[in-house]
Amino acid sequence: MRINYNATAVIANNSLNKNDNKLASSIERLSSGLKINHAKDNPAGIAISNRMDAQIKGVGVASDNTNDGISVVETADGALSEITAILQRMNQLANQAGDGVKTDDDRALINDEIIQLKQEIERIAKDTEFNGMPLLDGSFELKGYTNNEAVEVDYYSDDVKVGLYTINLDSLFNADGDLDPSALSPNFPTQGLAGITVTDPDTGVQTITITAANDFEMKLKAQAGASGEVELDITGIGAMKIQIGANEDQELAVRIPRISLEDMGLEKLDVRTIDGAQSGLNMIKEALSYVSAARSRLGAYQNRMEHNAANLAVTEENMTASYSRIMDVDMAEEMTEYTSSQVLTQAGTSMLAQANERPQMILQLLQ
Repeated sequence: MRINYNATAVIANNSLNKNDNKLASSIERLSSGLKINHAKDNPAGIAISNRMDAQIKGVGVASDNTNDGISVVETADGALSEITAILQRMNQLANQAGDGVKTDDDRALINDEIIQLKQEIERIAKDTEFNGMPLLDGSFELKGYTNNEAVEVDYYSDDVKVGLYTINLDSLFNADGDLDPSALSPNFPTQGLAGITVTDPDTGVQTITITAANDFEMKLKAQAGASGEVELDITGIGAMKIQIGANEDQELAVRIPRISLEDMGLEKLDVRTIDGAQSGLNMIKEALSYVSAARSRLGAYQNRMEHNAANLAVTEENMTASYSRIMDVDMAEEMTEYTSSQVLTQAGTSMLAQANERPQMILQLLQ
């Protein structure tokens, strides 16, 4: 028996420290509910869980963004729904004005209502906003630019590829009035290529429409006297981008066309004569087609975003479950570990106390 170095006490103390550390870790896991509280607990697990947690939070925000996008589309569609109702009323009025039993005074009164309805369409298009942003003024339509102030890009479809195009206004149409492909740059599609131009008799402004296969469509407005080769910069930007995913480039570009009397072809609608009423019926028909196409596009966006919102909800649910399996502690299993560590700690404390008392037994040998 030795008194300088109590090896038994050292052994008991080491065991007690180990069990006490296990008990402390178990208490931390039980109190936090987490299996991983420090990077040392599971280095790989903490890296995976951090990325997964960022993804889960991003998916949650993307879900909110998608719902905001749905609200934008619903707001725009609500305004277009009212414009459709106005156009239907204008159609009825044009029909009335086209009746030969109406006098000129009757048609003048009908035309007064037409004027008011046209002003209301302009007001709705101007005042429809979401979060302070006008929706129907063309702010969220795709943009294009030219190097000629007398020519502007009025519209192009989704199927027009981004890039630089050139057209020669002097030779764009041949003597028969057909589109001459040689006046176009090579990046214009060749299949089904066709064109048409409509000149406003009052202003001389030409609306040049170029179409091709696969829904390719490009509309230009050229001021009277515009000529020469024009470069068109088709940017593919301008639509409202909704961040519908948690990662980069997971966006949905929402195009909202400009709504105006000019775009709908109603600027010159006048039913004070029978001929005006007859031509007005066709104008209103074209305007209804324009608005219906815009509403159809918005409806497709809304359906897509509603499907995306449902998908994000399922994704968030599954990713949260995966994150929980990595991070959350199994309380039943951990409670078993805690009980075992607690018993061993109590036993180690008792044994350390007895080991510290052993050197006192030597005093009996010294008596």
